[in-house]
Order: sequence, then C-alpha cells, then structure tokens
Amino acid sequence: MTDRVQRHDLAVDKTLCDFIEAGALDGTGVELDAFWGAMSKLAHEFGPRNAALLKEREDIQAKIDAWHVERRGEAHDHRAYKKFLSEIGYLVPEGDGFQIDTANVDPEIAEIAGPQLVVPITNARYALNAANARWGSLYDGFYGTDAMGSAPPKGAYDKGRGARVVARARVFLDQAFPVEGTSHADVRRYSIRDGALLVDDMPLAQPDKFVGYRGHPKAPDGVLLRNNGLHVELVFDRTHVIGARDQAGLADVVMESALSAIMDCEDSVACVDGEDKALAYRNWLGLMKGDLEEQVEKGGKSFTRALNPDRVYSAPSGGEVVIKGRALMLVRNVGHLMTNPAILDRDGNEIYEGLMDALVTTALAMHDLKRDGGNSVHGSVYVVKPKMHGPKEVAFTDEIFTMVEGALGLPANTVKIGIMDEERRTTVNLKECIRAAKSRVAFINTGFLDRTGDEIHTSMEAGAFSRKDFIKRKPWIAGYENQNVDIGLECGLSGRAQIGKGMWAMPDMMAAMLEQKIEHPKSGANCAWVPSPTAATLHALHYHQVDVFAVQKKLLAGGRRGHVETILEIPLATYGMWTEDQIMREVENNAQGILGYVVRWVGQGVGCSKVPDINDVGLMEDRATCRISSQALANWLHHDVVNAQQVMGAMHKMAAVVDAQNAGDPLYEPMAPEFNGIPFQAACDLVFKGRVQPSGYTEPVLHARRLELKAS
Repeated sequence: MTDRVQRHDLAVDKTLCDFIEAGALDGTGVELDAFWGAMSKLAHEFGPRNAALLKEREDIQAKIDAWHVERRGEAHDHRAYKKFLSEIGYLVPEGDGFQIDTANVDPEIAEIAGPQLVVPITNARYALNAANARWGSLYDGFYGTDAMGSAPPKGAYDKGRGARVVARARVFLDQAFPVEGTSHADVRRYSIRDGALLVDDMPLAQPDKFVGYRGHPKAPDGVLLRNNGLHVELVFDRTHVIGARDQAGLADVVMESALSAIMDCEDSVACVDGEDKALAYRNWLGLMKGDLEEQVEKGGKSFTRALNPDRVYSAPSGGEVVIKGRALMLVRNVGHLMTNPAILDRDGNEIYEGLMDALVTTALAMHDLKRDGGNSVHGSVYVVKPKMHGPKEVAFTDEIFTMVEGALGLPANTVKIGIMDEERRTTVNLKECIRAAKSRVAFINTGFLDRTGDEIHTSMEAGAFSRKDFIKRKPWIAGYENQNVDIGLECGLSGRAQIGKGMWAMPDMMAAMLEQKIEHPKSGANCAWVPSPTAATLHALHYHQVDVFAVQKKLLAGGRRGHVETILEIPLATYGMWTEDQIMREVENNAQGILGYVVRWVGQGVGCSKVPDINDVGLMEDRATCRISSQALANWLHHDVVNAQQVMGAMHKMAAVVDAQNAGDPLYEPMAPEFNGIPFQAACDLVFKGRVQPSGYTEPVLHARRLELKAS
C-alpha cells in the first residue's frame, strides 16, 4: 500500500510530498499552501476538462471508424472523406494569416540553428551528459565512430587513423573558415595581431568569423571561431599526444554541438508512481539549481560529473567573450492522456499526470529564473508538450500554464511551449494549433514514429496498412514534413522559435547519419534530434554547411509545399503480391522490436535504450517506436493479413531472440520458454489489444504492467 498524506483535498504519495516539502521550493517564494492549493485546483477544475477532451478524441475516432466500416469494399472517396472530417470537427477551418508574438526567447532557440538532444530525466548521468553536450570534440567524433567510413579500432591508439582524423578536421576548417592564400592543412602558426587572427601571417577570408582566444595572443591556447552562429574552438597544446605531432600544435577541434537538450519526463522514461515522479523532479530541480551531480565509474576510475561552467575568452578588441558551457534545457511534460497514482483527487481518482508536471516542473524551474548565468538568459521556462490532438487541446495547455503562472506569481507567458506535431489531428490543423498558443510557441517539430502510429490507429478500419518501410515512401509523409516547415514559417517562427525534425535512431551508424541527416537543415529545420553527444558534434557539421535561416527565407518566398489533401492520403497496402515469407518477416521484425523494448521498460523501468533489432543493429527505442510496431500488428490482425496463432508464434520465436540479445545483462529475466512473465504479457497486450488502446498509445498497458511488476 502506498503511504499517503493529505494536502488540500489531495492524497499525495509521501515520497513525492517529502521531496516537495523538504526544500524543493525554498528560495522560489512559493509557499507550500499555495502550491498544494494550485495542485488541487488543477486536479478538480482542470481535470474534468481534461477528461472531456479525451472523450472528444474517443467520439471522433468512433465516427471515423464507422465511416470506414460503412464503405468497406468501396474505392476510397478522398473528397467525401475530407468533407466528412470537416463535418465532425476533426478538420477545422484555417483562419487568416498571423504571426506568433512569443517574447523573451533564448538565442539557442530563436537565433541559432543546431542539434538537439532528448534524454530521460530519470537518469542523472545522461541528463548531465546532455547538458554538457553543448561542446564536443570533433577529433573524438571522427576517431571513435564510423563517421569516416570504417569502425573505430580496438586497443591502443592507431596513429594512422589519428592522422586521417586530423586531415578530415582540417578539410572542415577550410570549408567553414577559409584562409586567404593557404590551407589549414599547411599552417604552422596561429596568432592574434591588432585584434585579427593571422594564420601563418595570412588573414581569414572572412575576418569577422574570429571572435576570441585564450592565452597569449602570439601563441594562443585556444582560438574561437564562429560560422552560421555556431562556435568552434581550435585547441593548441604541444604537450598533448596529438598536439605534439601537429605542425601547428593543434590538439583538438572542439565544436559547439547540442545547442539545446530536452529533459524528458515522457516517452523515454518509465514513471508510473510517486517514487518515479520524485526521481524525475529531483533531477530537474538539480539542473535548474545548477547543483546536480552524479558519481561515475569509468575506466576503473571514479569521478563526480557536474554541469560544465561557461567558457571565457579574450575578445579581439579587448574585454571578455563568455559563451555558455551548457545546452539550453527544455523539459518535456506528459501529454493529456495519462493519470498517475502519485496524487489522488478528493474522490480517490488518479489525477492527470500532465497537470502535475505543469505545476511541478515550472515551480522547480523558478530556481533558474532567480539566478544569473543559469539556463535561460531571458527569464523563460521551456516546456515541450507532446501528443496533443488539435487546437482545442493546445488552447487547453495554454490555459493550464496561464493558471500555473498566476499561482506561482510568474509574469504572463514566462512558460514557452513546444507543440509536437505527431498526431494527425494536429498535423491537419497545425496553423490553428499554433494560433491557439501564439504567445507561447517556441518549438514545433515532426516525429515520424508517433505520427505513423496515430496514422494507423486513426484509419484502422480503412484497411490493411503497408509494411513500415513502405509507409515511409507514401506521399503523405513528405507532405507532412514539408507542411510542418511551411506553416511554421508562415506563422513567423523563423527568428523566434525552433522548427524541428525527428531522431536519428541508429547511434552506431554515424557515417550514414552524416550522409543523410543534412537533409534536415536543408529542409528549413533549425534543429533536429540526435541520440548522443557524439552524434550532436557530428551533426553540427551540417549546420556549418547549411545556412538554415537563408533556407527559411527562400522557402517562405516560395509558398507552401505541403497540403492537407496529400497528408490525408491513407498509406494502405496493396498486398496481394506479398509472399508468406515477406509477411512473416514483417511480423517478426515488429514483434522483436516490441519485445526488446517492453522487456526492459516493464522489467527494469528503462524507458529508452539502444535495442538490437532483428538484424542486431542497435536502434534507439522509446514508446513512439513501440507504438508504430504494435499498431502495425494490430492492424494486420484486424484485417486478416495474419492470424493470432501466427503472431503468437512470432512473439514466442522473437522472445527467444531477445533473450539471447540480453544474455549479458545480469538484471535481465528471460521470457522463454515459459512465456508467462509480466513483460511478455505486456508485449502481447500491446498487440492483441492494440486496436482498442486510446489513440493506439502504449502507455496504459505499460504503466499497468509496470505497476503490477513493482507490486509483485
């Protein structure tokens, strides 16, 4: 039984209450009585409205299901379908043009384009790594990955590979910071004279790209350069193993990498009760106070990891240049769907977790607002709000934060929100979603996996969907990606907010990332998600190659490319030519991905991890990837592409595969041969009960099964 205490008609988990009341709010000026009063108001006044919005989702989905069932066997009438969606309020009229007026937005969001990390807030080490990923070694990025086309060597330092790394880095320097009359590859000396950087006594082709230095101007320890808003530091050290062999003493090229990092309370964590929520909030508090630390064991040594300080340089013309040493941190709250037993209302019902997150994460962020040199230099709190369905739900979020600001004594619109364009009802109404929070919007982005999961669930009754790889090739996805940028630019996000793109899910495949992910800045997106600090450093190269704001200006002049008509095309299969082997390969691929993720989520409380796929390629998995796989199988079961016996056979087969892939984990409990453990049951629920899950989400099943396991 959970130990609870009473606060303002609320029954609060004692672990969570103790965290809040043992000093979490000290120094914010917020009294405990006012805090719990606000939480009670959210639970009892906003809670019923939240429930009504969820009921509207269900009602609309039921009407869409019925429309497809009534027309089964007929050719899809695209025009009639769009008319029907308008009649039921799924598709709302697009209003006149407008511009967002979000104010006090930090430069990492408004003025500079670059990589963005997303990490589970429950893991302090990962959170600190992400915050400190503002800067990263390009040498390490090239040497320690396959970025140059071959896997990194094992064992002692490979001098030949090191030489290739140095040569490759200098190619980048020549591209981003060319020198008049020479190449960085031939330079022997960097110096500063009369406020200018000289490279073997020759100037940069664009002298204003030199912004600072460390050490003596005649032989600096570091030279700070800037291109497309991103900084690069050349580090000189002739005592270093690399610098000692370099003709100019260049020991490293350090890149400004992850400009921002989303500390995630949602898809990448497994927070199912008060104990879990307290851990998440405690780490966010440490980040906002600047005192989060974690003991780390690495290479047989123990050390304390903490937040990096700012970086200080001498300005060319005198004085100092101070550059932030940490990524700008956003916090992703839970969406509108889930409740959590951490707090019960006056009737004994779990309150909505998103309401809890709104108040707690904002209150804890007040520590940052009250100190200098912290996260936001403009006095803003950045909250990413996922899984909203349409303008009404965005407007509701805006009201929630208006109430929270009032309760905490914050100026209006202190809280900026990120609208994740990952549900179809948001996609087709994106302009009106942005309008609903036009003074708060600081971020929109696309997310292919959640968006595809919702696409399948919304059109579940329309027919059998294509295989996952083929869904990506259908016209709707390009329309979706283009429209997100187009509408963001139309609504004035350029120079005020981020327009983001989704995750690169293969952290070990950096060569492929370097080849492919440049399409994100080329698309006009001023941030895109990466799976690691190293990936952020390598992805930063793309933003030196592409001036995103120039791309945005050109796109805006060209008009809209993505349109609702294309987005509403349903990616159904023409599967008459599929072989049995092709069908079962797809089923097993989905089953393996679900099991590999769920067994860690339910069994160990790991919300995001690198999971080997059916081909043993490590993929970053979270609930979005699980959603698409489970909905894909549920759809095929519903339309008799496969039967329950075939799918269960695949689940058994793939459980054994996942067991083998996790054989080296001492905490892992195998699923085979009994197949009766709670994690395996959870995976089966996601598939065999997938059609009836709200919007196809995985959270209700995962939370219930994780709580069951914790109770056992």
